[in-house]
Amino acid sequence: MKILIVDDEAYARDKLRRLVAEHLAGAVVSEARDGKEALECIHKQQPDLVFLDIQMPEMDGITVASQLTAPVPMIIFVTAYDQFALQAFDANAIDYLLKPFDETRFLRSLQKVQERRSGAKKIQTDQHLLLNEKGRVTVIKLTDIIRLEAADNYVVIHTAQQQHMMRQTLSGLQERLGNGFVRCHRSHIVRLDQITQVVPAQKGDAELLLLNDIRLPCSRQHRDEVVQGLAR
Repeated sequence: MKILIVDDEAYARDKLRRLVAEHLAGAVVSEARDGKEALECIHKQQPDLVFLDIQMPEMDGITVASQLTAPVPMIIFVTAYDQFALQAFDANAIDYLLKPFDETRFLRSLQKVQERRSGAKKIQTDQHLLLNEKGRVTVIKLTDIIRLEAADNYVVIHTAQQQHMMRQTLSGLQERLGNGFVRCHRSHIVRLDQITQVVPAQKGDAELLLLNDIRLPCSRQHRDEVVQGLAR
């Protein structure tokens, strides 16, 4: 695996190089110190993965990503500022590492790389929920669920055809849904592949636009989780 580390700070490059060496045996690692040098290295070396700093002199990482042509490598943005999360999503990044990150957070990014390389599915098509409605058991495939909404002591399960009520909490259901779904608000869970846009709002909040023209709130507490899920 060929990896390019792009950062204008030497200690930041050294940290990433050390972590790569510890956890990706056999990886061929090169470095670039700014955006211009990064573009040249990507063109010549065609790396599989780029750790790309966002704030750099002359050309920032978002601009670098926007100028890439096929074959485009997997990108993990590295930044000290979380306000770049939505831009990272727009640039189709796999993930972004918020400085200062630790080894555990780095490994989570590597897991996303492995999933992308192996073509892992976000939703297992044989998974389902069993719903007991007035003595009748209804099978609801996860692939049919668009979103879930809290309603007092119940959860409303929205599919394209109808709605179902389940006596459960969102937190209790979330673990059963798998990584194809994400919590975007204390009252909402949405299937990731239904999201078409993440629109910034005030105070770090956002609004999610879905394929069926539904708009869902996305709270500041869950925004990063949504963006990271979309980047997988």
